[in-house]
Amino acid sequence: MSRPNQPAAAILISGGLDSAILCVDLLREFPRVVPLYIRSGLRWEGAEIAWLERFLAAVRQEGLGELVVLDEPIADVYGTHWSTRGAEVPGAETPDEAVYLPGRNLLLTVKAAVWCRLRDIAALALGSLGSNPFPDSTPEFFARLERLFHQAMGGELRLIRPFAHLQKRDVLIRGRHLPLHLTFSCIDPIDGQHCGTCNKCVERKNGFREAGLTDRTVYSGSVKIGGRSRLPQEGGFDPL
Repeated sequence: MSRPNQPAAAILISGGLDSAILCVDLLREFPRVVPLYIRSGLRWEGAEIAWLERFLAAVRQEGLGELVVLDEPIADVYGTHWSTRGAEVPGAETPDEAVYLPGRNLLLTVKAAVWCRLRDIAALALGSLGSNPFPDSTPEFFARLERLFHQAMGGELRLIRPFAHLQKRDVLIRGRHLPLHLTFSCIDPIDGQHCGTCNKCVERKNGFREAGLTDRTVYSGSVKIGGRSRLPQEGGFDPL
């Protein structure tokens, strides 16, 4: 149930499963939720934003604010990193650590926090899960960052992570009533679709399987060759 006297919340949303589900779930607690996307110039963002807009249109309801897009270019810092140039994109066989983007949570959260503070939004939500292995996703990191925000800007901005105790399968079950096929998780999209073979696509497939849910996502069915994706030829896959 929404609480009429509760201030609005913003959510750092990517269009992926976790943040998309959380965006809608927050309306149980907050009367108004603002989805906040920060565009950094990463190679998948065009497809990601397009799918995010479709998802938000499909779940439109009272209290859900319009999508806000802010720019925070990172290409000049990351240089020839796989996330900006697309070379050697981590594939299915790589560990979670392979998709780590240095400083990403710090960069995104700082910009979003300043945006919230200037608009008197008292809570900023992130869709971090309990399985997140990265150093900028620990409870200690966010507790220290929250204290730093209070020192730097005054006021009381809470950093909330409602899914921090959950695994992806738990989140999927929680959001099973939503149009999850309109979310987007891929880091190597092909013509705006999931490639089906990158690290994040495989994580997505595994999440649906472990949750026992039908995965309605359209995957391209491509094969990764040397960090690049190639579409299958008619009648079969290209030879490796």
